Amino acid sequence: MVYEMFRDQLPDPYPDETAEWLSAINDVLEKQGRQRARYLLTRILHLARQRQIGLPSLLQTDYINSIPPEQEPYFPGNEQLELQIRRIIRWNAAVMVSRANNLHVGLGGHLATYASAAGLYEVGFNHFFRGKDHPG
Repeated sequence: MVYEMFRDQLPDPYPDETAEWLSAINDVLEKQGRQRARYLLTRILHLARQRQIGLPSLLQTDYINSIPPEQEPYFPGNEQLELQIRRIIRWNAAVMVSRANNLHVGLGGHLATYASAAGLYEVGFNHFFRGKDHPG
C-alpha cells in the first residue's frame, strides 16, 4: 500500500518503453498538432479510469478571490493584539520543546511543527471555531 504512493519516485524499470511512449506523443504533437495529442491523451485517461488504474487527480484550480478588495469587510478583531498573542504562543511552544529536549533527546518534537501552523490556527480560534452557545 505504501509502495503504491511512492512508485512514481522510484527509478523507471522500463526506460526504453517510457522513452518510446514519450517519443510517440512528441511525434503526434509535431505532425498532427496539439488538438490530436490532447484527444489521444484524454482517451488514454478515460481508458485508465475505466480499467480502474487509479491515477491521481490532475485537477488544480487557481485561487480567485470573489470579493473585490474594496468590498472586503473590516478585519473583525485587533490585529496588533492577535499578533502579540501569536508571538507569545510561539515562544511558549519553543520553550516547551526546548525543555522537553533537555530532559530526553527527541522527546520535544520540532519547533516548526507548531510555528508553521500557528497563524492558521490562531485565526481559526479567534474568528471561526465557536461553540454552539457562542452568540456570533
